[in-house]
Amino acid sequence: MATTSSKWTLDDIPWARFDRAKVPSNVLAVVKAAAMVERNGSDYGRYLANVFRDDAAFCAAAAAWALEEEQHGLALGRWAEMADPDFKLDDRFQHFTSLYRIPVDSTESVRGSRAAELCARCVVETGTSSLYSAIRDAVDEPVLKAICANIASDEFRHYKLFYTHMERMLAAEGRGSARWQRLKTAFARFRETDDDEIASAYFAGNALPGAYDRAAATRAYTGRVFGFYQQRHARRAGHMFAQAVGLDPQGFWARLVTRALWFVIERRGRAFRQTAAA
Repeated sequence: MATTSSKWTLDDIPWARFDRAKVPSNVLAVVKAAAMVERNGSDYGRYLANVFRDDAAFCAAAAAWALEEEQHGLALGRWAEMADPDFKLDDRFQHFTSLYRIPVDSTESVRGSRAAELCARCVVETGTSSLYSAIRDAVDEPVLKAICANIASDEFRHYKLFYTHMERMLAAEGRGSARWQRLKTAFARFRETDDDEIASAYFAGNALPGAYDRAAATRAYTGRVFGFYQQRHARRAGHMFAQAVGLDPQGFWARLVTRALWFVIERRGRAFRQTAAA
C-alpha cells in the first residue's frame, strides 16, 4: 500500500544561500499565495479523516500527507519572509482563513463518493507537482529552487498515494468507476482553480488593497503562474490527468488533453504578459 513520508525537513533547506537580487516580483507574489494554501494542510487532513473515518490505512497516510503539506507552507512562507520583510506568514494566513475555509466537519465527500474524492485529489496533486516544477525551472534564486524541487517531488509522490487508494476505492465501491464519471469529477476540480481558495490566498498572501475581488485576484494569480510553465510541464500534467481519469497516458485522448492544457496555459500566460507590458 502506498504511503507518504517526506525525505526532507526545513533544516535541509540551504537558507544561507538566499540571494535577494534573484527574487522576481512575479514569483514572490505566487509563492505568498502558495504558502497560504499549503499551510492549510491541517484543515484538509481533518476533512479527509472525517470522510474516510473507518479506513485506518488511508487515515494514517492522509495524516502524514497533511503534515507534509504544512511543511511546504512553512518553507514557502519562511522564504517569502526573507524576500519581503513586510510579509508575516502567520498574519497573512490568519487573514486567508478568515476569507476561506473548507468544510472540515463534513462526514461525506463533497465529490459524491470516496473514489471521486481521491480522483479530485489526484487532479490537485497534478497541478501542484507541475506548478512547483515550473517555478523550480523558472527561477535562479537557489533557496527557492531547492524548496520547489523538494515540494515538486513530494507532490508527485502524493499523486501516486491518492491514485493507489483511488484504485482500491473503485474496486470496493462498485460504482462511480465509469471513466466518464471520473472525467466529470476531474474537470470539475480543474475548474475550481477559479474558485475562492486560490483567489483569497493570493489576495491575503499579498495583502492587496481594497475589497476582495475574486475575479481580479484569480486573473493576477493565473497569469503569473502560467507564465512560468514550459510545454514539458504541461505535457507531464496532461499525462497525470489522463491516468487519473482512466485514460491511457500515452494514448490519443491523453495527447488531446495535453494539447488543450498547453493551449490554455500559453494563452493565459501570454495575455497576462501583454497586459503587464502595456
